[in-house]
Amino acid sequence: MSDDLTALAGRIASGEVSPVGVMEALLTRIRALDPEIEAYECVNPAALVEARRCADELRRGERRGLLHGVPVAVKDNYLTADMPTTAGSRAPGYRFAREDSAAVARLRSAGAIVIGKTRTHEFAWGTETPPTRNPWDPSRIPGGSSGGSGAALAARLAYGALGSDTGGSIRIPASLCGVVGLKPTFGRVSRTGIVPHSWSLDHAGPLALSVRDAALMLNVLAGHDPLDAGSADVPVPDYTASLDGGIEGMRIGVCRNHFFGRNEGEVEALVERAIDDLAALGAQVIDFEVPGLQYGLGAIFAIELASSSAYHDLGLQRGATAAMADDVRTLVEIGRLVSASDYLKAEQLRARLIDDFKAVFERVDVVVTPASPVTAWQRGQASVVTGGVEESPLAASWRLTYPFNLTGLPALSLPCGFDSRGLPVGLQIAGKPFDEATVLRVAHAYEGVHHWNAALPPIAKGIQS
Repeated sequence: MSDDLTALAGRIASGEVSPVGVMEALLTRIRALDPEIEAYECVNPAALVEARRCADELRRGERRGLLHGVPVAVKDNYLTADMPTTAGSRAPGYRFAREDSAAVARLRSAGAIVIGKTRTHEFAWGTETPPTRNPWDPSRIPGGSSGGSGAALAARLAYGALGSDTGGSIRIPASLCGVVGLKPTFGRVSRTGIVPHSWSLDHAGPLALSVRDAALMLNVLAGHDPLDAGSADVPVPDYTASLDGGIEGMRIGVCRNHFFGRNEGEVEALVERAIDDLAALGAQVIDFEVPGLQYGLGAIFAIELASSSAYHDLGLQRGATAAMADDVRTLVEIGRLVSASDYLKAEQLRARLIDDFKAVFERVDVVVTPASPVTAWQRGQASVVTGGVEESPLAASWRLTYPFNLTGLPALSLPCGFDSRGLPVGLQIAGKPFDEATVLRVAHAYEGVHHWNAALPPIAKGIQS
Protein backbone atom coordinates (compact mmCIF):
# COMPACT_ATOMS: atom_id res chain seq x y z
CA MET A 1 0.00 0.00 0.00
CA SER A 2 1.96 2.97 -1.29
CA ASP A 3 -0.68 5.60 -2.02
CA ASP A 4 -1.98 8.09 0.46
CA LEU A 5 -5.66 8.99 0.43
CA THR A 6 -5.31 11.98 -1.92
CA ALA A 7 -3.26 10.08 -4.50
CA LEU A 8 -5.53 7.04 -4.32
CA ALA A 9 -8.66 9.16 -4.82
CA GLY A 10 -7.07 10.62 -7.95
CA ARG A 11 -6.00 7.24 -9.32
CA ILE A 12 -9.48 5.80 -8.77
CA ALA A 13 -11.12 8.83 -10.42
CA SER A 14 -8.84 8.52 -13.47
CA GLY A 15 -9.53 4.80 -13.84
CA GLU A 16 -5.90 3.90 -13.21
CA VAL A 17 -6.92 1.58 -10.37
CA SER A 18 -10.21 -0.06 -9.46
CA PRO A 19 -11.90 0.29 -6.06
CA VAL A 20 -12.27 -3.50 -6.11
CA GLY A 21 -8.55 -4.17 -6.45
CA VAL A 22 -7.78 -1.57 -3.78
CA MET A 23 -10.25 -3.15 -1.38
CA GLU A 24 -9.04 -6.69 -2.02
CA ALA A 25 -5.44 -5.67 -1.32
CA LEU A 26 -6.41 -3.80 1.83
CA LEU A 27 -8.47 -6.70 3.19
CA THR A 28 -5.45 -8.95 2.59
CA ARG A 29 -3.29 -6.59 4.67
CA ILE A 30 -5.87 -6.52 7.44
CA ARG A 31 -6.03 -10.32 7.55
CA ALA A 32 -2.24 -10.48 7.71
CA LEU A 33 -1.52 -7.73 10.26
CA ASP A 34 -4.57 -7.02 12.37
CA PRO A 35 -4.46 -10.26 14.38
CA GLU A 36 -1.34 -8.76 16.00
CA ILE A 37 -2.27 -5.06 15.94
CA GLU A 38 -5.99 -5.50 16.83
CA ALA A 39 -6.90 -2.07 15.47
CA TYR A 40 -10.35 -3.12 14.27
CA GLU A 41 -13.39 -3.88 16.38
CA CYS A 42 -15.04 -5.22 13.23
CA VAL A 43 -14.42 -5.18 9.48
CA ASN A 44 -17.34 -4.32 7.21
CA PRO A 45 -18.60 -7.62 5.72
CA ALA A 46 -19.99 -5.66 2.76
CA ALA A 47 -16.74 -3.81 2.00
CA LEU A 48 -16.15 -5.64 -1.29
CA VAL A 49 -19.79 -5.23 -2.29
CA GLU A 50 -19.43 -1.48 -1.73
CA ALA A 51 -16.21 -1.47 -3.76
CA ARG A 52 -17.95 -3.18 -6.68
CA ARG A 53 -20.76 -0.64 -6.47
CA CYS A 54 -18.24 2.20 -6.64
CA ALA A 55 -16.56 0.59 -9.65
CA ASP A 56 -19.90 0.18 -11.42
CA GLU A 57 -20.74 3.83 -10.78
CA LEU A 58 -17.43 4.94 -12.28
CA ARG A 59 -18.06 2.82 -15.37
CA ARG A 60 -21.33 4.72 -15.78
CA GLY A 61 -19.49 8.03 -15.43
CA GLU A 62 -20.82 8.64 -11.92
CA ARG A 63 -18.48 9.87 -9.18
CA ARG A 64 -20.20 10.66 -5.91
CA GLY A 65 -17.50 12.91 -4.48
CA LEU A 66 -13.92 13.53 -3.44
CA LEU A 67 -13.44 10.13 -1.78
CA HIS A 68 -15.18 7.88 -4.29
CA GLY A 69 -14.03 4.29 -3.71
CA VAL A 70 -11.52 5.17 -0.97
CA PRO A 71 -11.55 2.86 2.12
CA VAL A 72 -11.85 4.83 5.37
CA ALA A 73 -12.05 3.49 8.95
CA VAL A 74 -14.42 4.83 11.61
CA LYS A 75 -13.91 4.91 15.37
CA ASP A 76 -16.36 2.67 17.18
CA ASN A 77 -18.18 5.51 18.93
CA TYR A 78 -19.58 6.81 15.61
CA LEU A 79 -22.96 5.27 14.78
CA THR A 80 -23.08 3.25 11.56
CA ALA A 81 -26.12 1.81 9.82
CA ASP A 82 -24.38 -1.31 8.52
CA MET A 83 -22.25 -2.25 11.55
CA PRO A 84 -22.93 -2.33 15.29
CA THR A 85 -21.54 0.35 17.61
CA THR A 86 -20.13 -0.68 21.00
CA ALA A 87 -18.15 2.41 22.11
CA GLY A 88 -15.56 -0.13 23.26
CA SER A 89 -17.80 -1.41 26.04
CA ARG A 90 -19.49 -4.65 26.99
CA ALA A 91 -21.38 -3.09 29.92
CA PRO A 92 -25.02 -4.24 29.92
CA GLY A 93 -27.93 -1.98 29.07
CA TYR A 94 -26.23 0.20 26.45
CA ARG A 95 -27.81 0.02 23.01
CA PHE A 96 -26.84 2.24 20.11
CA ALA A 97 -28.94 2.93 17.03
CA ARG A 98 -28.08 1.30 13.70
CA GLU A 99 -27.93 4.52 11.72
CA ASP A 100 -25.20 6.66 10.27
CA SER A 101 -23.73 9.50 12.31
CA ALA A 102 -23.56 12.82 10.47
CA ALA A 103 -19.82 12.43 9.81
CA VAL A 104 -20.20 8.90 8.45
CA ALA A 105 -23.05 10.08 6.24
CA ARG A 106 -20.80 12.81 4.84
CA LEU A 107 -18.07 10.27 4.11
CA ARG A 108 -20.49 8.00 2.29
CA SER A 109 -21.96 10.94 0.33
CA ALA A 110 -18.42 11.71 -0.85
CA GLY A 111 -18.08 8.11 -2.05
CA ALA A 112 -15.91 6.72 0.74
CA ILE A 113 -16.24 3.08 1.73
CA VAL A 114 -16.35 2.46 5.47
CA ILE A 115 -14.04 -0.51 5.75
CA GLY A 116 -14.61 -1.12 9.46
CA LYS A 117 -14.93 0.17 13.01
CA THR A 118 -11.70 0.85 14.89
CA ARG A 119 -11.23 0.18 18.57
CA THR A 120 -11.67 2.88 21.19
CA HIS A 121 -10.81 3.00 24.86
CA GLU A 122 -14.12 2.25 26.61
CA PHE A 123 -16.57 5.14 26.14
CA ALA A 124 -13.66 7.20 24.77
CA TRP A 125 -12.17 7.66 28.25
CA GLY A 126 -8.54 6.60 28.44
CA THR A 127 -5.27 6.81 26.52
CA GLU A 128 -4.37 3.14 26.03
CA THR A 129 -7.14 1.59 23.84
CA PRO A 130 -6.75 -2.05 24.92
CA PRO A 131 -6.16 -4.50 23.32
CA THR A 132 -4.77 -2.49 20.38
CA ARG A 133 -0.98 -2.49 19.96
CA ASN A 134 1.27 0.19 18.55
CA PRO A 135 2.58 -0.89 15.10
CA TRP A 136 6.00 0.68 15.85
CA ASP A 137 6.42 -1.62 18.85
CA PRO A 138 3.58 -4.05 19.64
CA SER A 139 4.63 -4.16 23.30
CA ARG A 140 3.52 -0.50 23.56
CA ILE A 141 0.18 1.29 23.53
CA PRO A 142 -1.13 3.23 20.50
CA GLY A 143 -2.56 6.08 22.56
CA GLY A 144 -6.21 6.83 22.95
CA SER A 145 -8.98 6.97 22.94
CA SER A 146 -8.83 6.84 19.12
CA GLY A 147 -6.01 4.29 19.32
CA GLY A 148 -7.56 1.89 16.83
CA SER A 149 -7.70 4.59 14.17
CA GLY A 150 -4.10 5.66 14.84
CA ALA A 151 -2.80 2.09 14.75
CA ALA A 152 -4.78 1.18 11.62
CA LEU A 153 -3.27 4.12 9.75
CA ALA A 154 0.27 3.52 10.98
CA ALA A 155 0.10 -0.11 9.82
CA ARG A 156 -1.48 1.04 6.54
CA LEU A 157 -4.73 -0.81 7.26
CA ALA A 158 -6.81 2.20 6.14
CA TYR A 159 -6.34 5.28 3.98
CA GLY A 160 -8.02 7.65 6.44
CA ALA A 161 -9.93 7.39 9.69
CA LEU A 162 -12.31 9.19 12.01
CA GLY A 163 -11.53 9.90 15.65
CA SER A 164 -13.03 11.91 18.47
CA ASP A 165 -11.14 14.24 20.81
CA THR A 166 -12.25 15.36 24.28
CA GLY A 167 -8.86 15.97 25.90
CA GLY A 168 -6.50 14.85 23.15
CA SER A 169 -7.94 11.59 21.83
CA ILE A 170 -7.18 12.32 18.17
CA ARG A 171 -3.80 13.98 18.64
CA ILE A 172 -2.36 11.59 21.26
CA PRO A 173 -2.67 8.44 19.11
CA ALA A 174 -1.57 10.44 16.07
CA SER A 175 1.58 11.45 17.96
CA LEU A 176 2.31 8.00 19.39
CA CYS A 177 1.59 6.19 16.10
CA GLY A 178 3.38 8.63 13.79
CA VAL A 179 0.39 9.83 11.73
CA VAL A 180 -1.51 13.11 11.33
CA GLY A 181 -4.47 13.89 13.59
CA LEU A 182 -6.61 17.02 13.37
CA LYS A 183 -8.99 18.29 16.05
CA PRO A 184 -10.95 21.02 14.27
CA THR A 185 -12.47 24.02 16.03
CA PHE A 186 -15.35 23.17 18.36
CA GLY A 187 -18.46 23.20 16.16
CA ARG A 188 -16.66 22.75 12.84
CA VAL A 189 -17.57 19.06 12.38
CA SER A 190 -20.93 17.66 13.50
CA ARG A 191 -21.02 15.30 16.48
CA THR A 192 -24.57 14.07 15.74
CA GLY A 193 -24.55 10.30 16.09
CA ILE A 194 -21.34 10.07 18.13
CA VAL A 195 -21.71 8.44 21.56
CA PRO A 196 -21.30 11.44 23.91
CA HIS A 197 -18.49 11.80 26.37
CA SER A 198 -18.46 15.47 27.35
CA TRP A 199 -20.85 17.72 25.44
CA SER A 200 -18.80 20.91 25.69
CA LEU A 201 -15.41 19.27 25.10
CA ASP A 202 -16.09 16.63 22.42
CA HIS A 203 -14.69 17.28 18.94
CA ALA A 204 -14.91 15.11 15.82
CA GLY A 205 -12.15 14.99 13.22
CA PRO A 206 -9.88 13.00 10.93
CA LEU A 207 -6.68 11.04 11.26
CA ALA A 208 -4.66 10.67 8.09
CA LEU A 209 -1.32 9.69 6.56
CA SER A 210 -0.46 13.23 5.47
CA VAL A 211 -1.49 16.82 6.11
CA ARG A 212 -2.96 17.03 2.62
CA ASP A 213 -5.09 13.97 3.33
CA ALA A 214 -6.33 15.55 6.57
CA ALA A 215 -7.24 18.71 4.65
CA LEU A 216 -9.12 16.71 2.03
CA MET A 217 -11.03 14.79 4.69
CA LEU A 218 -11.92 18.03 6.46
CA ASN A 219 -13.31 19.33 3.16
CA VAL A 220 -15.76 16.42 3.32
CA LEU A 221 -16.52 16.52 7.06
CA ALA A 222 -16.84 20.24 7.81
CA GLY A 223 -20.16 22.07 7.77
CA HIS A 224 -23.10 23.20 9.85
CA ASP A 225 -25.51 20.61 11.24
CA PRO A 226 -28.72 21.94 12.83
CA LEU A 227 -29.09 18.64 14.71
CA ASP A 228 -25.92 19.36 16.70
CA ALA A 229 -26.58 22.26 19.06
CA GLY A 230 -22.85 22.95 19.22
CA SER A 231 -22.43 23.11 15.46
CA ALA A 232 -21.29 26.48 14.07
CA ASP A 233 -22.90 28.02 11.01
CA VAL A 234 -19.74 29.54 9.52
CA PRO A 235 -18.26 29.40 6.01
CA VAL A 236 -16.18 26.35 5.08
CA PRO A 237 -13.18 27.03 2.82
CA ASP A 238 -11.37 24.58 0.57
CA TYR A 239 -8.69 23.42 2.99
CA THR A 240 -6.45 22.07 0.25
CA ALA A 241 -6.37 25.37 -1.69
CA SER A 242 -3.79 27.21 0.43
CA LEU A 243 -1.60 24.30 1.54
CA ASP A 244 1.29 25.21 -0.74
CA GLY A 245 1.36 28.92 0.14
CA GLY A 246 4.46 28.65 2.33
CA ILE A 247 5.01 30.31 5.72
CA GLU A 248 7.35 33.18 4.88
CA GLY A 249 6.67 35.96 7.42
CA MET A 250 4.21 33.91 9.44
CA ARG A 251 4.31 34.38 13.22
CA ILE A 252 4.91 31.13 15.13
CA GLY A 253 4.09 31.33 18.84
CA VAL A 254 5.90 29.12 21.37
CA CYS A 255 4.37 28.96 24.85
CA ARG A 256 7.38 28.47 27.10
CA ASN A 257 5.46 27.63 30.26
CA HIS A 258 3.35 24.48 30.61
CA PHE A 259 4.33 22.98 27.22
CA PHE A 260 8.11 22.86 27.77
CA GLY A 261 10.37 21.70 30.59
CA ARG A 262 8.46 18.54 31.61
CA ASN A 263 8.93 16.40 28.54
CA GLU A 264 11.21 13.49 27.73
CA GLY A 265 14.52 14.94 26.63
CA GLU A 266 14.40 13.49 23.13
CA VAL A 267 10.84 14.74 22.63
CA GLU A 268 11.76 18.28 23.62
CA ALA A 269 14.89 18.26 21.45
CA LEU A 270 13.00 17.12 18.35
CA VAL A 271 10.29 19.72 18.85
CA GLU A 272 12.88 22.47 19.30
CA ARG A 273 14.51 21.29 16.07
CA ALA A 274 11.12 21.48 14.33
CA ILE A 275 10.70 25.06 15.56
CA ASP A 276 14.11 25.86 14.06
CA ASP A 277 12.97 24.27 10.78
CA LEU A 278 9.89 26.52 10.72
CA ALA A 279 12.11 29.54 11.31
CA ALA A 280 14.36 28.42 8.45
CA LEU A 281 11.28 28.41 6.21
CA GLY A 282 10.86 32.11 6.93
CA ALA A 283 8.59 32.15 9.96
CA GLN A 284 9.12 34.50 12.90
CA VAL A 285 9.25 32.69 16.27
CA ILE A 286 7.65 34.54 19.19
CA ASP A 287 7.93 33.21 22.76
CA PHE A 288 5.12 33.84 25.26
CA GLU A 289 3.58 32.46 28.47
CA VAL A 290 0.05 31.73 29.67
CA PRO A 291 0.30 31.46 33.49
CA GLY A 292 -3.29 30.23 33.97
CA LEU A 293 -2.49 26.93 32.26
CA GLN A 294 -1.07 25.59 35.52
CA TYR A 295 -4.65 25.18 36.76
CA GLY A 296 -6.09 23.77 33.55
CA LEU A 297 -5.76 20.03 34.18
CA GLY A 298 -7.98 20.27 37.26
CA ALA A 299 -10.50 22.28 35.28
CA ILE A 300 -10.82 19.84 32.40
CA PHE A 301 -11.03 16.88 34.77
CA ALA A 302 -13.88 18.54 36.67
CA ILE A 303 -15.82 19.27 33.49
CA GLU A 304 -15.13 15.91 31.89
CA LEU A 305 -15.80 13.82 34.98
CA ALA A 306 -19.10 15.58 35.67
CA SER A 307 -20.18 15.37 32.03
CA SER A 308 -19.36 11.69 31.72
CA SER A 309 -21.18 10.83 34.94
CA ALA A 310 -24.22 12.77 33.73
CA TYR A 311 -24.31 10.75 30.51
CA HIS A 312 -23.93 7.48 32.43
CA ASP A 313 -26.45 8.41 35.13
CA LEU A 314 -28.90 5.61 34.29
CA GLY A 315 -26.04 3.14 33.99
CA LEU A 316 -24.80 4.20 37.42
CA GLN A 317 -28.26 3.75 38.89
CA ARG A 318 -28.69 0.24 37.52
CA GLY A 319 -25.13 -0.84 38.36
CA ALA A 320 -23.91 -1.19 34.76
CA THR A 321 -20.60 0.38 35.71
CA ALA A 322 -19.63 -2.83 37.49
CA ALA A 323 -18.99 -4.38 34.08
CA MET A 324 -16.74 -1.55 32.88
CA ALA A 325 -12.96 -1.70 32.89
CA ASP A 326 -11.52 -0.66 36.26
CA ASP A 327 -10.04 2.61 35.03
CA VAL A 328 -13.21 3.71 33.25
CA ARG A 329 -15.53 2.63 36.07
CA THR A 330 -13.50 4.66 38.55
CA LEU A 331 -13.62 7.79 36.40
CA VAL A 332 -17.35 7.49 35.70
CA GLU A 333 -18.18 6.94 39.37
CA ILE A 334 -16.01 9.68 40.86
CA GLY A 335 -17.59 12.19 38.52
CA ARG A 336 -20.52 12.22 40.94
CA LEU A 337 -18.21 13.81 43.50
CA VAL A 338 -17.65 16.93 41.39
CA SER A 339 -19.64 19.70 43.11
CA ALA A 340 -21.53 22.54 41.44
CA SER A 341 -18.88 24.87 42.83
CA ASP A 342 -16.08 22.76 41.33
CA TYR A 343 -17.81 22.77 37.96
CA LEU A 344 -18.43 26.51 37.93
CA LYS A 345 -14.84 27.29 38.92
CA ALA A 346 -13.65 25.06 36.09
CA GLU A 347 -15.86 26.90 33.61
CA GLN A 348 -14.59 30.23 34.92
CA LEU A 349 -11.01 29.13 34.31
CA ARG A 350 -12.00 27.97 30.85
CA ALA A 351 -13.37 31.45 30.07
CA ARG A 352 -10.13 33.00 31.31
CA LEU A 353 -8.02 30.71 29.12
CA ILE A 354 -10.17 31.51 26.09
CA ASP A 355 -9.48 35.20 26.70
CA ASP A 356 -5.77 34.52 27.29
CA PHE A 357 -5.40 32.71 23.97
CA LYS A 358 -7.47 35.32 22.18
CA ALA A 359 -4.85 37.86 23.28
CA VAL A 360 -2.03 35.51 22.22
CA PHE A 361 -3.50 35.19 18.73
CA GLU A 362 -3.41 38.93 18.30
CA ARG A 363 0.39 38.51 18.26
CA VAL A 364 0.84 35.15 16.50
CA ASP A 365 -0.72 33.13 13.69
CA VAL A 366 -0.25 29.64 15.19
CA VAL A 367 1.07 28.11 18.41
CA VAL A 368 3.58 25.24 18.21
CA THR A 369 4.12 22.72 21.05
CA PRO A 370 4.95 19.05 21.57
CA ALA A 371 1.87 16.88 21.06
CA SER A 372 2.79 14.44 23.84
CA PRO A 373 5.48 14.78 26.52
CA VAL A 374 6.43 11.12 26.06
CA THR A 375 6.56 8.57 23.28
CA ALA A 376 4.48 5.40 23.47
CA TRP A 377 4.78 3.64 26.82
CA GLN A 378 4.53 -0.07 27.59
CA ARG A 379 1.11 -1.69 27.75
CA GLY A 380 -0.07 -1.78 31.36
CA GLN A 381 2.63 0.66 32.52
CA ALA A 382 1.37 2.37 35.68
CA SER A 383 3.34 5.62 35.43
CA VAL A 384 5.66 7.65 33.23
CA VAL A 385 8.47 10.07 34.10
CA THR A 386 8.41 13.52 32.53
CA GLY A 387 11.01 16.10 33.44
CA GLY A 388 12.03 13.99 36.44
CA VAL A 389 8.44 13.83 37.75
CA GLU A 390 6.55 10.54 37.99
CA GLU A 391 2.88 10.81 37.04
CA SER A 392 0.02 8.80 35.59
CA PRO A 393 0.12 8.24 31.82
CA LEU A 394 -3.37 9.77 31.55
CA ALA A 395 -2.38 13.04 33.22
CA ALA A 396 0.93 13.23 31.37
CA SER A 397 -0.46 12.56 27.91
CA TRP A 398 -3.37 14.99 28.28
CA ARG A 399 -1.29 17.85 29.63
CA LEU A 400 -0.23 19.23 26.26
CA THR A 401 -3.45 18.59 24.33
CA TYR A 402 -6.29 19.51 26.72
CA PRO A 403 -5.75 23.32 26.57
CA PHE A 404 -7.13 23.29 23.03
CA ASN A 405 -10.20 21.32 24.11
CA LEU A 406 -10.94 23.77 26.90
CA THR A 407 -10.57 26.67 24.48
CA GLY A 408 -12.13 24.89 21.49
CA LEU A 409 -9.24 25.93 19.22
CA PRO A 410 -8.17 23.86 16.21
CA ALA A 411 -5.06 21.76 16.81
CA LEU A 412 -3.15 19.19 14.78
CA SER A 413 -0.43 16.63 15.52
CA LEU A 414 2.03 15.47 12.87
CA PRO A 415 5.28 13.47 13.10
CA CYS A 416 8.49 15.41 13.76
CA GLY A 417 10.95 12.55 14.13
CA PHE A 418 11.72 9.41 16.13
CA ASP A 419 13.39 8.85 19.47
CA SER A 420 16.35 6.52 20.01
CA ARG A 421 13.95 3.57 20.40
CA GLY A 422 12.44 4.23 16.98
CA LEU A 423 9.19 5.59 18.40
CA PRO A 424 7.40 8.54 16.75
CA VAL A 425 7.34 12.03 18.26
CA GLY A 426 4.50 14.44 17.50
CA LEU A 427 4.53 18.19 16.83
CA GLN A 428 1.33 20.04 17.76
CA ILE A 429 0.16 23.13 15.86
CA ALA A 430 -2.85 25.12 17.11
CA GLY A 431 -4.60 28.09 15.54
CA LYS A 432 -7.30 30.70 15.75
CA PRO A 433 -10.98 29.71 15.86
CA PHE A 434 -12.11 28.30 12.50
CA ASP A 435 -8.67 28.91 10.99
CA GLU A 436 -7.84 25.28 10.32
CA ALA A 437 -6.52 26.42 6.92
CA THR A 438 -3.54 28.18 8.51
CA VAL A 439 -2.84 25.28 10.87
CA LEU A 440 -2.81 22.91 7.90
CA ARG A 441 -0.63 25.27 5.86
CA VAL A 442 2.05 25.44 8.55
CA ALA A 443 1.89 21.68 9.10
CA HIS A 444 2.17 21.01 5.38
CA ALA A 445 5.20 23.30 5.11
CA TYR A 446 6.94 21.45 7.94
CA GLU A 447 5.95 18.04 6.56
CA GLY A 448 7.69 18.94 3.31
CA VAL A 449 11.03 19.38 5.10
CA HIS A 450 11.44 15.84 6.42
CA HIS A 451 8.51 13.67 5.24
CA TRP A 452 8.49 11.80 8.55
CA ASN A 453 4.95 10.68 7.72
CA ALA A 454 6.28 8.41 4.96
CA ALA A 455 8.10 6.14 7.43
CA LEU A 456 6.65 2.65 7.72
CA PRO A 457 6.59 0.56 10.92
CA PRO A 458 8.71 -2.62 10.74
CA ILE A 459 5.66 -4.85 11.17
CA ALA A 460 4.13 -3.49 7.98
CA LYS A 461 7.18 -3.51 5.70
CA GLY A 462 6.95 -7.15 4.69
CA ILE A 463 3.32 -6.99 3.56
CA GLN A 464 2.89 -5.73 0.02
CA SER A 465 -0.41 -4.63 -1.48
